[in-house]
Amino acid sequence: MIQRFGRPGLLGTIARTAVISGTATAVSNRVQRHDMQRQMETEQQYAPPPPAPAPAPPQAAAPAAGTDRVAQLTQLAELKAQGVLSEEEFATEKARILNS
Repeated sequence: MIQRFGRPGLLGTIARTAVISGTATAVSNRVQRHDMQRQMETEQQYAPPPPAPAPAPPQAAAPAAGTDRVAQLTQLAELKAQGVLSEEEFATEKARILNS
């Protein structure tokens, strides 16, 4: 058999290119899989919080305006009886409640 010295022939160049290309592809695929795995782990660590609970159903309607006025006048009378409100302040607030 004759041995060649010097540059490789066409088949040697093709074989070398195939080996280099195959190795590069294998390394690239491994790096890509590793990155995807790391990204999935990160997404699991920082998962979004659970959805907020549904809003509460509306509460019962407010009491009638007349009942509310009576409660306000009663409270106003108690404040006057305790001496917190003067006669003028009582009259002003009473008029405001009755006119609203």
